[in-house]
Amino acid sequence: MRYTGKHIAILGAGRSGLAAARLALREGARVSMWDAGGPDAFAGLPPQVEIHPHVDETQVSGVPCDLLVVSPGIDTYGPFVAAFEKQAGESIGEVELASRFYQGKIIGITGTNGKTTTTELVARILAQAGLGGTACGNYGTPFSEVVMQPRHPAAVALELSSFQLETIRTLRPDVAVWLNFAPDHMDRYPAVEAYHAAKSRIFMNLRPEDTTVVRAGENVVLPDCRHVNFSTTGPDADWFSDGTIIFHDGVQCLDMAADTALRGLHNAENTMAAAAACAALGVSPGIVREALHGYAPPPHRCELIRTLDGVEYLNDSKATNLHALESALRSQTRPVVLIAGGKEKGLDYSPLLPLLREKTLAAVTFGQIADPLAAIFAAAVPTEAVSTLDDAVAAARKLAPRGSTVLLSPGTSSFDQFQNYVQRGDAFRDIVHQLH
Repeated sequence: MRYTGKHIAILGAGRSGLAAARLALREGARVSMWDAGGPDAFAGLPPQVEIHPHVDETQVSGVPCDLLVVSPGIDTYGPFVAAFEKQAGESIGEVELASRFYQGKIIGITGTNGKTTTTELVARILAQAGLGGTACGNYGTPFSEVVMQPRHPAAVALELSSFQLETIRTLRPDVAVWLNFAPDHMDRYPAVEAYHAAKSRIFMNLRPEDTTVVRAGENVVLPDCRHVNFSTTGPDADWFSDGTIIFHDGVQCLDMAADTALRGLHNAENTMAAAAACAALGVSPGIVREALHGYAPPPHRCELIRTLDGVEYLNDSKATNLHALESALRSQTRPVVLIAGGKEKGLDYSPLLPLLREKTLAAVTFGQIADPLAAIFAAAVPTEAVSTLDDAVAAARKLAPRGSTVLLSPGTSSFDQFQNYVQRGDAFRDIVHQLH
């Protein structure tokens, strides 16, 4: 792919946009960058990049360019992108751009929940196998930064969100991992079918020599290639786990309790998906065990903050949708006081009520959806609505008896009060550590 002398316009001045700009410059393109933010948003850009701050769709009636690169945080089908596309030769995303210059193996990972943990696991296994295994894409390093390295890793663990998959054209994973699917991002998609269709694009370019790794029972149409499945309910799956022991084709290959610090059925699924994906590239079970020995889940994913007065405080701020909240609740063995809430995303929380009755003593809701969410939860458990996360922790502490767990598992995104789920989880950690 040659871009010498071509005009590449980049929408969005975040980290992926900056990485795309540097890659485009390396390939000899003339680069412009457009963002709704002020000049400070463009800090760190090479001076050759032509910048356009304070831009909105009313100021643009098309930008003549050979290639338009859209950052994943910008709605692909919204008016901002539509305005720019009028005179664009082609419209893609940053991961698509990077894939056009990468020659190694790609393990692409998508799913509503578990993507980041699975991507980390894949990266560790590939690194142990001597294949590099950089974690990139929606998590870790922008793919374009990987491509800019003097030596490409032999393989990458590429986390792919639905937003990134919307803008792929030729990107083809050697192994495509589909973890699970549940409604999410209904504030961006007109219907759940549109969200599913965006996710399914991970399979669109696969060839017969490629491999899919899919949770058994998922409603997906798979291409003509090699298929591997995993399950925590069906022992006949290619990979099966009871939550502790992992079997491949009926043979035990990993004991999660002995070999890792991962716990719960959801982490068994993530581990099986990672092991199966790497096995498709020829990595042995022994390498998988070595790579995962002592591995603990990353922060903000059912992270134990502390135990105070016999009560555990768990940070699951990464739970930004209903399915993630359900997974967190199902994995708990102690009575739970749930803290949930945040941004209104248009999700239906009523299916959660039977699980709330089974697992929780009480619930505390906070943020933008505090009151409507409390009205729903109150049909199942005693529920209190508050404004802030500080108030929620204080309320939950009063409701939590010795032997219980206070679980922050918001079930929605953080953008009403925080920059992202990491800032929300860090705030929860700080609040809990200040309790006395």
